[in-house]
Amino acid sequence: MNLLTLTTALLVLAALAYRVGQRRALRLRTDQRLAALPSHYGAYVALWCGLPAAALLVLWLIGESQIVRLLVVGALPAESQGLAPAQLDLVLDEVARIAAGTNLFEDDSLAAAAARYSALRGISDLAKAVVVMAAAVAGLVAGQHLVVARLRARDAVERLVRGALMAASTMAILGTIGIVASMLLETIRFFQQVSPLAFFTGLEWSPQTAIRADQVGSSGAFGAIPVFAGTAMITLIAMIVAVPIGLMAAIHTAEYASPRARAIIKPLLEVLAGIPTVVYGFFAALTVGPTLRRLGDTIGLDVASESALAAGLVMGVMIIPFVSSLSDDVINAVPQALRDGAYALGSTQSEVIVRVVLPAALHGIVGAVLLAVSRAIGETMIVVMAAGLAANLSANPLQATTTVTVQIATLLVGDQVFDSAKTLAAFALGMVLFMATLGLNIIALRVVTRYRQAYE
Repeated sequence: MNLLTLTTALLVLAALAYRVGQRRALRLRTDQRLAALPSHYGAYVALWCGLPAAALLVLWLIGESQIVRLLVVGALPAESQGLAPAQLDLVLDEVARIAAGTNLFEDDSLAAAAARYSALRGISDLAKAVVVMAAAVAGLVAGQHLVVARLRARDAVERLVRGALMAASTMAILGTIGIVASMLLETIRFFQQVSPLAFFTGLEWSPQTAIRADQVGSSGAFGAIPVFAGTAMITLIAMIVAVPIGLMAAIHTAEYASPRARAIIKPLLEVLAGIPTVVYGFFAALTVGPTLRRLGDTIGLDVASESALAAGLVMGVMIIPFVSSLSDDVINAVPQALRDGAYALGSTQSEVIVRVVLPAALHGIVGAVLLAVSRAIGETMIVVMAAGLAANLSANPLQATTTVTVQIATLLVGDQVFDSAKTLAAFALGMVLFMATLGLNIIALRVVTRYRQAYE
């Protein structure tokens, strides 16, 4: 039984448990006064059925892969069992691909290990289904017997829900801490091989390294200034496009457009946010880039087929909804009494917007702009397809350039050994990107806190 089928069966059994608990409460209500609604008793039994089984399923999934891999190691050839952990992981991954039938070049020496892997996975899937469903049935029976008239099922359900929400928030926090810690450890490993001074002040970015010391290019250049400069340039171009257009669109929909026009314009703008970024990338590479090049030839400018300008323009169009939608909501939140007071003093509509509405909504507008900046900094596909991979240190937006996210994606493509400076450089770039985004969020929070105005 695969995971989807098992999860579906567990949900169906939890729904059945809800009905069982509700029916039992309805029977009790004929003789006694219930301490809660029948639906609360149904939810109580459903939680008894679902939560222990779901927790057991999660624990099983966490430990299943590691246990199966440890048991498969014994079936590997003798020469493979003594490999280093990183190389052993590669061999075990190949065994898994052979067992799944996705390995193009099957190794006969690993056939026995692949057969053992398939058998162990089958046994594990069967045992998992039996144990989880047995736990669910046991929880249903136990929960049903606990349903009595004096049971405060509502309080019990709320405690369980509150605990689940607290566990979810804790997992989110721990996940964030784990991501940052893993990136930080790999970044420290990178800086043990490459000088931080060379990374943050170097003007040449060429992370390609050779496998053998006698090969050409055996030591890469890890000066990240060109990558940071390319990221800043494309982000700046995108914001020059997105902020004025998005803000003016928000002012129009919030202040000038009729309710009917607003109901049409705002969803159409928000559709831009739902278009996949790869579509924007195709548009930039096939339409915007060649158009800019033809225009450049017309007026005597040398425009590269892949340029920062093309990527920035298309990225700006992509993030217009982030500015317009959030700014529209903030402008609409300004109390109408402020507008009426300004009109009573003889102000025109444009004066009310410039001198009353926009200052009152400034904190939200700044937050929307900083959110759009964070979105632009993290974009990858548009830059890959429209700006290229060349790390050129130039202030000319008509030349090809690259960004931090593009280099991270490039460095981690394919099978990599995570002990070389080339691969570890991706973690260093990711850590810098994380710190930059965190800084923007802190600035946005400070701005919102400093300029926020409360209205009654």
